[in-house]
Amino acid sequence: MATSLPIGDFSRATHLSVKTLRYYHRVGLLEPADVDPFTGHRRYTTDQIPFAQVIRRFRELDMPVEEIAGILAARDIGSRNKLIAAHLDRLEQSLARTRRAVTVVRDLLGNDDHGEPAGISHRGVEPAPAAAITAVVDMADIGAWYQGALGELRATLAAQAVKPGGPEGGIYSTELFADERGQATVFIPCQQEVRPVGRVEPVTVPAAELAVIVHVGPPDGIDRAYGALATHVTRHELAVDGPVREYYLTGPQDTPDESAWRTEIGWPIFLTSASAGQ
Repeated sequence: MATSLPIGDFSRATHLSVKTLRYYHRVGLLEPADVDPFTGHRRYTTDQIPFAQVIRRFRELDMPVEEIAGILAARDIGSRNKLIAAHLDRLEQSLARTRRAVTVVRDLLGNDDHGEPAGISHRGVEPAPAAAITAVVDMADIGAWYQGALGELRATLAAQAVKPGGPEGGIYSTELFADERGQATVFIPCQQEVRPVGRVEPVTVPAAELAVIVHVGPPDGIDRAYGALATHVTRHELAVDGPVREYYLTGPQDTPDESAWRTEIGWPIFLTSASAGQ
């Protein structure tokens, strides 16, 4: 038979603070077995201890309260395990990002080479017909927007039997970096003109003279390539106003191996004979 406990004893039994228990009651996650209508004192039962322990373990894994409520309310073990597995997958992805960030920071701390960045070249880009999606985007949303835009572009080209004419790319305004909100364009060069559908429209990607560097790996750490390119341009080039470009030479659509991904970054410059000789 279950035994009734005042909130203080239940707190000690479960290692959940009284403040936390009151919060869980307020949001409906763990309601007391009884609340005195006159004093408001909460009482729990020993049968609720296992539920409190489960909640505490999930919270230690940073699971949102809403997801915990869904797990506790699941009608069968399969549904419950599916919700738990989804959260564990997110934790593993977060851990992978953290490990990559730690590797980058350690590399930065151990890098004593402050000389000329390596692997930078120059190239002129001719005007190119393309299918594109353009929007004003918040920097915090750029990853999700970029993935959605590329998916829509690929689907549109496939539906219209239009063949890509080169690597996918993006054009990003200075305001996007400086003000965390600005214009972004994602495009796919086309061998023939695409018909406008939804957000997709035919454009001509303008010509440009660029100093370029290739970032190897996932987007984490791409700021180092940007920094190296900016350092080079500041020291040696005639920079011009204009958006930076990215060309996605190899990415998730080509291989799941992140170490094989390649992103070319292009900084607009005015090419001179000195630049050409570098």
